[in-house]
Amino acid sequence: MTLLRVDASIQGPVSASSALADLVLDEFTAARPEVPVVRRHLGQHPLGAEVWSGAIAGSYTPEEDRNAAQREAIALAEQVADELQQASLAVLAMPLYNFGISQHAKTWIDVALAGAPQGTRLLEGTPTVLVTTRGGAYGPGTPCEGWDHNTDFLRRILVDIWGADLTVVEREFTLVGVNPALDEFTEMASIMRKTAEEAATSAGADLAARAA
Repeated sequence: MTLLRVDASIQGPVSASSALADLVLDEFTAARPEVPVVRRHLGQHPLGAEVWSGAIAGSYTPEEDRNAAQREAIALAEQVADELQQASLAVLAMPLYNFGISQHAKTWIDVALAGAPQGTRLLEGTPTVLVTTRGGAYGPGTPCEGWDHNTDFLRRILVDIWGADLTVVEREFTLVGVNPALDEFTEMASIMRKTAEEAATSAGADLAARAA
């Protein structure tokens, strides 16, 4: 049994999504310290865009005719796909950037898709926690309603394409306290943070129970 954790934030130690993922992991490992955690941090160690194109080109090239770059790209793509397929549980921290999915997360998805036969359900039945954060507010009635092109896309990939048993932990208004224009929402943001942290802790406990 292994747990796969993937982070896509570029914010380092101040990342809101990584902080929530930490809460999930803290709760999980407190109950199941013996379960190894496989980590991939796409924000700190991004996959190169050339990996996907190299893996795709290499897959259409006879093995004996592949160049070194294609062979390397295929091997890395297979490794990324295998990390997903071998995971018993997963925690994915994928923040919204510029109204959509992080470029690092998108490349990771593309590479994983290239690393397994078409249609492979890489997370079939795998209990998976998706942590996603948004700097502003995107709910019904807000000026940015409908502008979150990250969360639904990830649901499509994780659930519809890869077959994950998905739990989503969300936090909005992470830029309150950073952007003075949002100061009027301080109390609301505090409530949202508390709610998200409680949801993350609960998700970690649920993962631990399901791993028992």
